[in-house]
Amino acid sequence: MSSVIVTDPVRTPLEVVDALAQFGTATVHEAQGRTGLPGPEFRPIQSGARIAGNAVTVHSWPGDNLMIHAAIEQCTVGDILVVATNSPSTDGMFGELFATALQVRGVRGLVTAAGVRDLTELNEMDFPVWSRAVSAQGTVKSTAGSVNVPIVLGQVTVNPGDVVVADDDGVVIVPRRSAAATVESSRARLDKEEAARQAFRGGQLGLDRYGLRPVLADLGVRYLTQQEFDREQRGDA
Repeated sequence: MSSVIVTDPVRTPLEVVDALAQFGTATVHEAQGRTGLPGPEFRPIQSGARIAGNAVTVHSWPGDNLMIHAAIEQCTVGDILVVATNSPSTDGMFGELFATALQVRGVRGLVTAAGVRDLTELNEMDFPVWSRAVSAQGTVKSTAGSVNVPIVLGQVTVNPGDVVVADDDGVVIVPRRSAAATVESSRARLDKEEAARQAFRGGQLGLDRYGLRPVLADLGVRYLTQQEFDREQRGDA
């Protein structure tokens, strides 16, 4: 595909995006059928941030941040910049100056398959980042890529306008077309978890609440007293 910058991708409505933000990555991942995780290597550089936003996607060459400069113009309020490279890279392709430009445009954060730098400044700015690496290695601005096209981020494909949900547990991608339905399934999952939480506070065991005792029995798991166990270990009849 030739290098392009798509200027008008369809975005997920912000009320849907903001609803997904309140659930967090674990709940959203479970609610949409345990899908959407790019992988555990996308780690937060900060602690306590929980955000969601529309993906503005960047396809770059490793060690070259030209297309990040181009992507900033395409960002607007409620977006999250998502950067992938066409081969592995840990170079520090993003730092405090980029974050300054993005914050002015109302961008909520960055997810990148490459590296970031200026961590002290980024944390002081409260600009949340999830990355595969931290590196002071500088980059060039010389190779064409694309903006707002489908990209591969770890194990998932991200389309512009998909919802990115990110927190201390990592990142999950929600396809734009299923985002509203995922809000409803996430709410249902939270209600289910709250009922379980109250039951556990009342002393109920997960073994009983989830009907796991027959599962253990079917798998051949036995309950033994210490005396019975010791006897079996000795080989006593």
